[in-house]
Amino acid sequence: MYALARSILFKINPETTHNMTIKGLQICNKLGLIPFANNHGKATKLMGLHLPNPVGLAAGLDKNSECIDAFGALGFGFLEVGTVTPRPQPGNPQPRLFRVPEHQGIINRMGFNNHGIDAMIRNIEASSYQGILGINIGKNATTPIEHAADDYLICLEKAYAHADYIAINISSPNTKNLRALQGGDELSALLETLKNKQAHLHAAHGKYVPLAVKIAPDLDEAQIEDIAHVVKSVQMDGIIATNTTIDKSSLGNHALAKEQGGLSGLPVRGKSNQVLKLLAEHIDGALPIIGVGGIMEGRDAAEKIRLGATAVQVYSGLIYQGSALVKDCVAAIR
Repeated sequence: MYALARSILFKINPETTHNMTIKGLQICNKLGLIPFANNHGKATKLMGLHLPNPVGLAAGLDKNSECIDAFGALGFGFLEVGTVTPRPQPGNPQPRLFRVPEHQGIINRMGFNNHGIDAMIRNIEASSYQGILGINIGKNATTPIEHAADDYLICLEKAYAHADYIAINISSPNTKNLRALQGGDELSALLETLKNKQAHLHAAHGKYVPLAVKIAPDLDEAQIEDIAHVVKSVQMDGIIATNTTIDKSSLGNHALAKEQGGLSGLPVRGKSNQVLKLLAEHIDGALPIIGVGGIMEGRDAAEKIRLGATAVQVYSGLIYQGSALVKDCVAAIR
């Protein structure tokens, strides 16, 4: 069924298809047309949270938390929404989303297009989703990089009461200079600021919301070691490895190989797994890792668990395989 639907959808502009899918899921959910998928899996503890299974939805698919009731019915163990910024922003000019079906890849340079944190919170409040929800936060494109912490603090404070965990996105390649925040001193300063704010919010709300940081796959071992040192020293609750890659050499001479943006799907799997493996070695169990990048079938998810991830997330694989991928991943890990 999904293969037939995909053959039709892939004839339509990717961003148009994305928006149609979100609207379609919303409508189907309201009409009760999405049967709840009870994907029994390995119950998993992640950052102190209890997951019914370790397979989650990665950030980027539901940027504004418009569709969490529908996604919640597909059998995920947890959902992550965003990336969201303090103020609404349109993102980068279109076209900015490209499929590479010959390589089971997707290139995007969306640029954190979203309706802003206040709109996201309204959507969450209006939903009936009762599962584990992560909110992925970022900075506005117009905010100078030296003031990036201000944007993360705004989002952290507003999202805190509505999230089960909060992910700090410093690894998108589509916001100018954002990846500079992964450097040792810059990373340490940002994460210390956010951890201090977390302590104040914990006291104010009587609720501890874990913080995870999402990193890029385009890192060498020295950079990975530095990041591992920082996240352990500031006592982060988790780390997400990885975001999309700017390296498109795997596409060879494909017509889209020179497109700007991050590449996800099958082409990022090797790089993502290498970062995950090295990160797990350097972290040595000090905090859990969520593995994401290139999960196209169940055995890809199981491999990330073997390499040291506690849980995994999928996105591009859903575009190519449909929601059956979730059940396949849960079964493979189990």
